[in-house]
Amino acid sequence: MPFARLTAATTPTAHIGLGLAAVGRPGYINLGRDQDLPADRSPENLLARTHELLDAAYAQGVRYFDVARSYGRAEAFLAEWLHARPAVQDVVIGSKWGYTYTADWRTDAEVHEVKDHSVATFDRQRTETGMLLGERLDLYQIHSLTTDSPALTDTGLHARLAALAAEGVTVGFSTSGPAQADTVRAALAVTVDGAPLFRSVQSTYNLLDPSVGEALAEAHEAGLSVIVKEAVANGRLAGSAAPAPLRDIAEETGTTPDAVALAAILRRPWATVVLSGAATAVQLSANLHAAVADLGDEQLERLAGLREEPAAYWQQRAKLPWS
Repeated sequence: MPFARLTAATTPTAHIGLGLAAVGRPGYINLGRDQDLPADRSPENLLARTHELLDAAYAQGVRYFDVARSYGRAEAFLAEWLHARPAVQDVVIGSKWGYTYTADWRTDAEVHEVKDHSVATFDRQRTETGMLLGERLDLYQIHSLTTDSPALTDTGLHARLAALAAEGVTVGFSTSGPAQADTVRAALAVTVDGAPLFRSVQSTYNLLDPSVGEALAEAHEAGLSVIVKEAVANGRLAGSAAPAPLRDIAEETGTTPDAVALAAILRRPWATVVLSGAATAVQLSANLHAAVADLGDEQLERLAGLREEPAAYWQQRAKLPWS
């Protein structure tokens, strides 16, 4: 599996990845985007920002990069970066299919992305991703799988995914919503010709909603790579927006709230990669300090007190504006 490359890596930041959801398109739901991005969010300016982040991440030891078909031009931005740096061969590239970007490069679009887990969408988006990333694609995931998704039961789709796996691409899925644990366990039961189909899972897990943790541990035990997304809860666990206990512990450890939030997850034995969603080089540098942040048991116990009920967490997330 491609994640074996990360296991062999010696840099402390090798298990922190960079996700490009926040910079591949002008609108997203992270807090503070007015300050994080240039006033002119043209494709050219966001391309430059993306390449700045990729360069900084690679220089500091990051070796996993995450994109998706619905992240605006994120796949294209990453493809251009890879093409311009042919010597960079030690990174792992993951993308996702199942959502179509519909905002037409606007922040005020009524609908930013449309979900469809059909075979037709897979066929179309697999071709689109292949045209951009080609053989550099290591991991292809179903984007935001839920328990009601036809992707859990569509045997025709399963055959397509198994064929992709036979070509050497790791097949996985990501999850969202308050029932993530149920989704993970349902996906673990999907087989093709008696063998498990999925070899990777990417889920939202953070100090506010750690409810999927036991299911992710089960996935890890079953041999799947586990990627954690939204570790700082779309900005709710960073900067001045962070809860007071998190800010206090950041001060105690000489770091920042976002670094503490990521550090707590890096301690989980099942976490293969924890994603940074940084939109600036300063944010990225702060995130990467998580790799060396030292948290004591008493501090971890205080952080556990930040937990919210999953339904409340996801209701709050749904209220975050695209900006």
